Amino acid sequence: MSKNWFKNIGPGTLVAAAFIGPGTVTLCTLAGVNFGFNLLWAMVLSIVATIVLQEMAARLGIISQRGLSDVIKSEIKNPIINKFMMLLILSAIVIGNASYEAGNISGGILGLETIVGEIRVDLGNYSLNFLSLIVGIIAFALLYIGNYKFLEKVLVTLVLVMSISFLITAIITKPDIISILKGAFIPTSPKGSLLTIIGLIGTTVVPYNLFLHASLVKEKWSDEKDLKAVRKDTIISIVLGGLVSMAIIISASSIPLGEISNASDLAKSLAPLYGDFSKYFLGIGLFAAGITSAITAPLAAAYVVRGCFGWQIGLKSKRFRGVWMFILLMGVVFSSLGIKPIEIIKFAQIANGILLPVIAGVLLWVVNKKAVLGNYVNSKVQNILGIIILITTIILGLRGLDKVFGLNIFL
Repeated sequence: MSKNWFKNIGPGTLVAAAFIGPGTVTLCTLAGVNFGFNLLWAMVLSIVATIVLQEMAARLGIISQRGLSDVIKSEIKNPIINKFMMLLILSAIVIGNASYEAGNISGGILGLETIVGEIRVDLGNYSLNFLSLIVGIIAFALLYIGNYKFLEKVLVTLVLVMSISFLITAIITKPDIISILKGAFIPTSPKGSLLTIIGLIGTTVVPYNLFLHASLVKEKWSDEKDLKAVRKDTIISIVLGGLVSMAIIISASSIPLGEISNASDLAKSLAPLYGDFSKYFLGIGLFAAGITSAITAPLAAAYVVRGCFGWQIGLKSKRFRGVWMFILLMGVVFSSLGIKPIEIIKFAQIANGILLPVIAGVLLWVVNKKAVLGNYVNSKVQNILGIIILITTIILGLRGLDKVFGLNIFL
């Protein structure tokens, strides 16, 4: 039984690995520190929304045997809209992932620094963070092997390590179960929490994961009979990922308000209260979160480029490798030098803010086309849930634009 379960688990876990990055860990930490258990319901909502959208993307991938960008390119017949969509997707995913990759690598570094301390090397006027090179080399080696089954096993292992680490950390803090259940199922919006609620949903419902999932299911499954396994994998993996995010919020809730800005600070704060073991568990979890996102972000970008340009190539081709190498290199350079490419990140936020509702809308449109999915089009319930999520993504998109331009719409 367990052997079959492990055999079927796969692409969904990579999606969970992608959305539990350092940004999510930091946001969940701040949500717990500032609002206790009160925002756990936002994560429950995020889990449901992610399952609905990712199931659509996975079903599209396995039935059509094409990636999401391939389908969008072929189904939008108007040449102007088609070119605009391809440009938007490439801008948001490729440039966005390149700018966020530094954050992914930095998250892995924070986890290592929690355990081994900071290691820097001075080169003239520059001070390089040696650990960023270590994280970059690990990510490069895993991606260069180019074998999906091997990559899947590594990421599943890392996600399990990350999950166990964060869940143990939450258990160590001995939280009140009744308070957790109230926070998870009774929505409340404490003063000043709106942006955090939107952020928690935004870091879980991620545009590039829809492209990643549609492409990855084709690597593992090829028949409509596998749909049941695909759905089970999607639900189990995303629920597990959501529980990890909730465990971080629960862990952070045990810390009194203070100078905590990320998970590394949380680890240091937990150590005197619950012992060094809590620090090590959190450090390992943060490292795993950073390394998994550092692998999946370049991989997703490579799949998107492949689909947009119609490349019929595999994971080991030079062009495919060239894309993820560029993303990874940018991340290592920005992270090791401590450079924050603010303007690039701002552009990525704008592009992703526009992309999320657009892709959610296009996905909803495509999965209702019999020409693409035949008898596997959306049910009425799936469409109702999809429309509700689409409205939510529009709000998230407006929030992203609001954050960049300082329009103060949500204040």
